[in-house]
Amino acid sequence: MRTATSGSGRPAWLTAPWLTAPWLMLTLPVLVAALDTVLVSKGASWWQVALSALATAALLLRRRWPVLVLLLTLPGSSVDFIWIAPMTAVYSVASHYSKLRVTVLCATAFALVEFFHWPLADHPFALTRDNALYAIQCVMLAAGPAALGLLARTRHELAVRLDELTKGQQRESRLLAERVLATERARLAREMHDVVSHQVSLISIQAGALQVVSSEPLVKSTAGTIRELSVRTLEELRQMVGVLRAAGLRPDAPLAPQPRLADLPGLIESSGLQVTTELCPGDHPWPEAVERAAYRTVQEALTNITKHAPGAAIEVRLGARGPRLLVEVRNGPPPLGTSSVPVLPGGGHGLVGLRERAQLLGGSLTAAATPEGGFVVRADLPAVGE
Repeated sequence: MRTATSGSGRPAWLTAPWLTAPWLMLTLPVLVAALDTVLVSKGASWWQVALSALATAALLLRRRWPVLVLLLTLPGSSVDFIWIAPMTAVYSVASHYSKLRVTVLCATAFALVEFFHWPLADHPFALTRDNALYAIQCVMLAAGPAALGLLARTRHELAVRLDELTKGQQRESRLLAERVLATERARLAREMHDVVSHQVSLISIQAGALQVVSSEPLVKSTAGTIRELSVRTLEELRQMVGVLRAAGLRPDAPLAPQPRLADLPGLIESSGLQVTTELCPGDHPWPEAVERAAYRTVQEALTNITKHAPGAAIEVRLGARGPRLLVEVRNGPPPLGTSSVPVLPGGGHGLVGLRERAQLLGGSLTAAATPEGGFVVRADLPAVGE
């Protein structure tokens, strides 16, 4: 027959939570002291029994007033041979007081009371073997619980110090991780500024040159749109670079100015796509994070349509359903004859980022193909996401 053991190798019943319950730790010594009083006080006078009972009952207050409880146990110990109550009181004093002299004085008082027990012996100071052995017994009765109490207090202090050390190490690890993250953010900011900003600047310059030299109105309009989008991209890029750099110094660096629902008409108009819109966000004061997520959802969907289905019919719907903001961007199949249009490169992370953004707000995002050959993106964003 095998005994169930815990992860520490000890029997499971030794690690049960009820064994260390506060009520059990408080009452168990009192019950043992009461049993000691009952066994010792047989045939004693009523006042001796009363003093022993007082010593036992006083143990219920040992955690709050350990020194007072020890003093209340000494009369019963001096007139009757009760040991459990005063030994428990000495243990409580040693485990609660950090000053060693308090423990020494209390243990010495118990040893003296036990040695000069009432009624006094005929020769308490006689240098006899019996007196010597009894003195050693009294010292051991007082020193044993005092040593255990000091050990318990030292163990508790070590546990507190170890907990503080662990928290300090965790704090240092967190600071180190933040420092590494700040360094990585600064590196990303440099790369974004050096690479992306350079390429977008070249696009803007080329579009401006094309706008100046071309005489075709459509070409001039398209070049102007490209230049305007490039300038806007550079502005947003500079803002993000600033955020990445500031995040290493101030974790609460703001992301403002950020797009809101009011900026959606401008986004749709500047996209150059034929879009049917139905924007009815209602009168609900949506949090800034929800509005930003809705804007980014429409922006990413329009970008994907431009890449994969240019010329397709597009519908953008924005509405409120109670405390939730619903966003839907739907496009039909691309028109015939657009298969030769080169596909723009994409990392495939746009929809993943939108889905993560929605989940962080407590909402959801779905993206799937339609039976007609188009694509639909739906976002469900709660107002309590901020």
